[in-house]
Amino acid sequence: MKIKQITWQQALPIRHCVLWPQKPLQFCKVVGDETATHFGGFLNDELVCVASVYSQGNVARLRKFATLANFQGRGVGSAVITHVIAYLKQLNINYFWCDARTTASSFYQQFGMDVEGPAFDKAGVQYYKMSVSW
Repeated sequence: MKIKQITWQQALPIRHCVLWPQKPLQFCKVVGDETATHFGGFLNDELVCVASVYSQGNVARLRKFATLANFQGRGVGSAVITHVIAYLKQLNINYFWCDARTTASSFYQQFGMDVEGPAFDKAGVQYYKMSVSW
């Protein structure tokens, strides 16, 4: 597996397919994509996982993290998040957070992230704010 930085344009189709297939493609574009850092996980030169990080000062936010269904449960997403965390630590980021689907909270807990506050709704999906500090 190879993990490298990609463009937001490369990330968009994976985001759409995994997170919001019933919405238009542009629904998956995020304000700030042009200045964010985007990572891709590749297996046999195929992009199968994407993660986008939006940083400000010593705080970074993960958004639109998605792994193609056929590759979920194989460690691809975990490898990408591990890579992202190492990258952020090199930049002296000390607070990393995301809005995690409630169904994925145990995944994020593996990386030391804790739930902050009650669940909330976004576009009909339940989320928790989750974070970790170093």
